[in-house]
Amino acid sequence: MATQQSTVDYLMQQVSGAGSVRNRKMFGEYALYCDEKVVALICDDNFFVKPTAEGRELVGAMEEAPPYPGSKPFFLIEESKWEDAAWMTELIRITAAALPVPKKKKPKKK
Repeated sequence: MATQQSTVDYLMQQVSGAGSVRNRKMFGEYALYCDEKVVALICDDNFFVKPTAEGRELVGAMEEAPPYPGSKPFFLIEESKWEDAAWMTELIRITAAALPVPKKKKPKKK
């Protein structure tokens, strides 16, 4: 089941204050970027945030689940938390701050 655009739009609105936030559609699902780092995935209308030590301090004991088969577990953010824009924004902000800057991709050789 693919994610609905309305779910993506709502989540993007809720975390818009975290920094430079954008999303990218991939295989019918979405990656959420903050400051050009992948910080979360939106899959099957569920919100998964990459786990970090800093994020764990904020979320406490939270369910973790893989966003897709074969994936490492992410924090599975319950829909009841989605309404708290300040909490969601803070989680995305501290997750982005804790993740390393992505390495530059080398151009493909022709």
